[in-house]
Amino acid sequence: MSEPAPAAARSALAPLRLTVFRWLWIAAVVSNIGSWMQTVGAQWFLVDNQSSPTLIALVQTAAALPVLLFGLGAGVISELFNRRRLLIGVQAFQVCVGVGLAALTAAGEMTPALLLVATFLIGSANALQLPAYMALVPEIVPRPLIPDAATLSSIGVNIARAVGPAVAGIAIARLGVPFVFAVNAASFAVFLVVLVAWRDYRPPRQRAEPFLDAARAGLRYVRYAGVVRRLYVQLALFMIPANALWALLPVIASTQLRVGSNGYGLLLFAVGTGAIVGAFVINAARRRLGTSMIVTVSSFVYGAGMALVSRSHSMVVTLVVLVVVGVAWIGVIATINGVVQSFLPSWVRARGLSVYQVTLFGCTALGSAIAGALGTAIGVPVTVTLAGVLAILSGGVLLVRPLLTTADRDRAVVALPLTDLPTVTVSEPDDLEGHATMDDGDFAGQMTPVTGAGHTLVLVRYAVPESRRVEFIAHMRLVERSRRRTGAREWQLYTDLEHPAELVEAFMLGSWREHLSQHESRHTGDDIALLALARDLAVGDPVVQHFVAVDRV
Repeated sequence: MSEPAPAAARSALAPLRLTVFRWLWIAAVVSNIGSWMQTVGAQWFLVDNQSSPTLIALVQTAAALPVLLFGLGAGVISELFNRRRLLIGVQAFQVCVGVGLAALTAAGEMTPALLLVATFLIGSANALQLPAYMALVPEIVPRPLIPDAATLSSIGVNIARAVGPAVAGIAIARLGVPFVFAVNAASFAVFLVVLVAWRDYRPPRQRAEPFLDAARAGLRYVRYAGVVRRLYVQLALFMIPANALWALLPVIASTQLRVGSNGYGLLLFAVGTGAIVGAFVINAARRRLGTSMIVTVSSFVYGAGMALVSRSHSMVVTLVVLVVVGVAWIGVIATINGVVQSFLPSWVRARGLSVYQVTLFGCTALGSAIAGALGTAIGVPVTVTLAGVLAILSGGVLLVRPLLTTADRDRAVVALPLTDLPTVTVSEPDDLEGHATMDDGDFAGQMTPVTGAGHTLVLVRYAVPESRRVEFIAHMRLVERSRRRTGAREWQLYTDLEHPAELVEAFMLGSWREHLSQHESRHTGDDIALLALARDLAVGDPVVQHFVAVDRV
């Protein structure tokens, strides 16, 4: 693999020089084109059946709701199983559902309820696919190129947004909705072929975890990772109002602009074109202005564009505005996605990205449902205008509380240095009458008798001078977040009443196995720096003790 070019000189297309990424990206673009054709076909099927705005908006909800329901579990599954094989199974399932959908529609047996069920099934497969695919990217792309790869993924999605609806509009007018559904099934087959042909994938080696423990660890990481949590909150604030435009655009096209499926496809083509242009513009702007300002400006522009579209009766004006809206959309979505993919450490990446997907699609489902209900109750133009104002306000939040910077963060995974650990005493479940004392070499690889055992308590005793006590206690708040991110379920700092100069850090993990994982693969350079500073503020090396819960007889 060639050395990546410096950031200033690199092209946004640089990851495409990697053969595996290039083929997966092409397959994903083809699949996304099919998915957009499916969405347009489903929405226009309901428009032709004179369905209400609420029912039309539910197409977006049915596609997005599975990610909200199954997203976190999908992230855990994608870390417990071979991701390539998982994707192969998902694509095969989608091919089957797509073929059935096309066949039933061609036979005249399709109903709105059945259409929403089929959309939900495809969305469920997509929920399982997304974290696995997104977690694959950092495995095949060097870390400096991950933001560019995320941008390329967004470009691919928006190429599909531009091409899929336009092609679907023409295909529906000439060949009918069943043909569009059949093309979607074929697009899944293309992705399936690429995955089957990719035979040299080697999944990363990770310590096995029980499903529920792994899910809790992923949620705990997001909760205590301030950078990630803030990004997800900002994404939610934007996505809920922003999706009113996508949910109600078919109604605007048919009633306000008075165009058919061809015209609706052209509207989405304008959005996709703007997003493709935005992917290149935003990269350069982000390097100059920073993440927070780009998201702020993009939210302002997107919200203003929604308000203009909601009041426009001119096709030309609406097309121009939607191009700008597409640029703003990519400015929010691709920026947040790129930062998240780069920031998440490898051990929790799929789970962290699954929470991203839950946020993205959950807010899509919620926003679309709310928009459909309000569109029926107070009218589509008022609903979209109101949503535009809320999108602007979501950007205004960042003027008061900007996103945290990640430019100077060390995200490389670093094993906790075993040579720095003192001799530890471990309660041995198989020998309740005694204890096994092990040196550092034993700690690294000879713990199999207690691997997977019950709750593990770790005590770290620091001798802290009085002059540094206040500073030490304040710093330990940061250490607490690090411990919780990497596995601690409970954490507390104590004063030793018998030795007042000593402070004792106590934290509890779910199992000894999880503590081994904490040492081996869960610390980043940032975490190591926090622990090193805690040691520097104390006198001498801290004394560490480990205790494993004894099973009750």
